[in-house]
Amino acid sequence: MELRQLRYFLAVAEELHFGRAAERLRVSQPPLSVAVKSLEDELGVSLFNRSTRRVTLTPEGELLQRRVTPILEDLDQVASEVADVRKGLRGLLRIGYVSSASYTILPRAVQLFQGRLPLIDLQLNPLTSGEQLERMRDGGIDLGIVRDQSAVPGLRLEPVLEERLVVVLPVEHPLSRFETVKVEQLEGEPLVLFAHELMPGYVTRITEVLEANGAMPRVVQRIVHQETVLGLVAAGVGLSVLPESVARISMPGVAVRPLAGDPISRLQLAAPGTLAPAARAFAECVRDASAAV
Repeated sequence: MELRQLRYFLAVAEELHFGRAAERLRVSQPPLSVAVKSLEDELGVSLFNRSTRRVTLTPEGELLQRRVTPILEDLDQVASEVADVRKGLRGLLRIGYVSSASYTILPRAVQLFQGRLPLIDLQLNPLTSGEQLERMRDGGIDLGIVRDQSAVPGLRLEPVLEERLVVVLPVEHPLSRFETVKVEQLEGEPLVLFAHELMPGYVTRITEVLEANGAMPRVVQRIVHQETVLGLVAAGVGLSVLPESVARISMPGVAVRPLAGDPISRLQLAAPGTLAPAARAFAECVRDASAAV
């Protein structure tokens, strides 16, 4: 049985008129009649009772209509879904993001994207910048939100949000009495920072800010997650320098103070050279979310 034969049969079964069925299918009547007769010969049954006045379904024809109708509807749905995937209206989109993005642009970007492309299955992966770059090279994610990343061959980096850097320190630390902390006041202080291989651009940025102001970093702990940094600061292990969005996290025992001179850190979209339609749409949502911050 050919798909064309089944479609021709179903049109006649629904119209109960070969002429109207041919018009509906936009074919001439003779090929339609030949296709239906070929299907009957293949099945070894008559599907229609034909007379000069009317066409009716035989019992075999009624059974075939019942069975074929949902099959063809499913095939039409599959064709539509495949076309939606090609257009970027349906499918899976894998996004990587640094944790600090979840306090700024990510929630609004996700909300915008789900409103615009509700049929896309959005997979959000909290990853460090280094992890995202590795996953992107391996094809594990489609788009990333990284921080202070330097140029990477084969990837495009687009700044989407600038944030001031702040000092986070125990509330009982002597520097917490200042409204603004000078970078040089961090000289000799124990610092809790990220592991360089996981957040290379950000660690480099912090080191540049400190060393440019004569404050040589004395790192006592290197960790992975921003929340862990805050926990160690609250425990008195050391101070840290984080993006100002950290102030949105309530952590008992931790004070947040701006750094003098307002040095900044940047969130960036990281993308391969060619983006699929859904990834382009998400990138636009990130830009729109950033404009509203």
